[in-house]
Amino acid sequence: MKPALPTPILWRGGRRSWLLLPLWTVLLWLLLAPVQAQTPALAPATAQQFTLANGLTLIIKPDRRAPTALQMLWLRAGSMDEVDGQSGVAHVVEHMLFKGTPTVPEGEISRLVAAMGGRDNAFVSRDVTSFHQQIPAARLPDVMRLEADRFAHNTWPDEAFWREMSVIKEERRQMVEESAQARMFEVFMASAWLAHPYRRPIIGWMSDLLSLQPDDARAFYQRWYVPGNAALVVVGDVDVAQVRAWAERYFGALPARAVPERKPQTEPEQRGTRRIEYVGRTDRPLLVLGYKVPQLAHPDATDAASTDALALLLLAGVLDGHSAARLEHQLVQGAAGRRVALEVSASFSYLGRGPQLFLLSGTPAQGVSPAELEAALVAEIERVAREGVSEAELRRVRNQWLAAEVFQRDSMFAQARLLGSYWAQGWPVDSSERIMRRLSAVTPQQVQAVAARHFSAQRLTVGVLLPEQAP
Repeated sequence: MKPALPTPILWRGGRRSWLLLPLWTVLLWLLLAPVQAQTPALAPATAQQFTLANGLTLIIKPDRRAPTALQMLWLRAGSMDEVDGQSGVAHVVEHMLFKGTPTVPEGEISRLVAAMGGRDNAFVSRDVTSFHQQIPAARLPDVMRLEADRFAHNTWPDEAFWREMSVIKEERRQMVEESAQARMFEVFMASAWLAHPYRRPIIGWMSDLLSLQPDDARAFYQRWYVPGNAALVVVGDVDVAQVRAWAERYFGALPARAVPERKPQTEPEQRGTRRIEYVGRTDRPLLVLGYKVPQLAHPDATDAASTDALALLLLAGVLDGHSAARLEHQLVQGAAGRRVALEVSASFSYLGRGPQLFLLSGTPAQGVSPAELEAALVAEIERVAREGVSEAELRRVRNQWLAAEVFQRDSMFAQARLLGSYWAQGWPVDSSERIMRRLSAVTPQQVQAVAARHFSAQRLTVGVLLPEQAP
């Protein structure tokens, strides 16, 4: 069991219900998807990528094992593309895209997809927004027409905006403000990142939601929902030439528009440990440690930071990749002579348009303080830095990647999700295979070196959730 931290992904449940999933569940999902017990499927090399004249990217992966197809529209437009004072607007726009177009009334897209024997859903993360439909393959041109219309011609009256905002604010109250874990993690992220937009919650601060206006959402939609900032991923029982022709017909006819210049906010160098405490209604404490570490620039990148990021991926798996992994064995099972945690987690995301944290988290065992658990977690990193890891440990982590490929290739959604995630990074469709080749060359000495090099207290942010004291 893993500590329940809020997910960096907001899913749509049904039409309007959002879920804040535990962090360990997100690990099985992927996009900002840390490596733990399971890792992403390898994207088959048979996926083909095209660019339409208006700038929209088209990615097609035939999979003929079932007479179905999955269409997934991706936008490089997540919460990191918002401006201060408008946090949550990317999430709001995702909701508003279900409000109809001049030719398709509110709610009609979902109804039509269901009538075709399909299902639809959407999500927003820090980096992207995505909409998808899974339908019988013969109905692909129908959903492609509907999605192109929604992408280009979404419209709604102010009344629909205010009605949806009431729903979103209530969701924030229920999913975040009534969850001590979610509130603590918001404060933790706002402390870890001072300038970078990852400091803002995807669902938005309540103060921003209270002041958000209809034209704020319309401006975000007009700014980022342009062909050059989008990708259409199709996986299923399809013919590449036919799908390309349909995409040219429905999406290629949309006028090209310039993708706005992005103005990245550089995070100032952290030069000391940051600590936050959050006191809330909870039965037990929760501890989160976040270290600023290097990021993988590209699957083929050989710079020092990217090489270290690959070693950090394997370190996460060694620490928390299976039931006998180091953190579980030492801290939960008490191999060192004392059980100090009820549950622990180590995770590191290799996907994300912004900088990443290497996260360690856990719930102290009865009679153990958060400070004692923090010391135990740090000690495990120091043990790797001092004693290293074995080739057998690395082999087990690599084998889990291969096992995950077999499992996840059975899912059209998993394949489309991964292809879209790589597009959002600007990476090739066969990035998983490239990463796997790179990981196979990482040595135990490299893993030991990153444990020694990147876990300085100067780059650490600590978050502690403490139970309220009885009056």
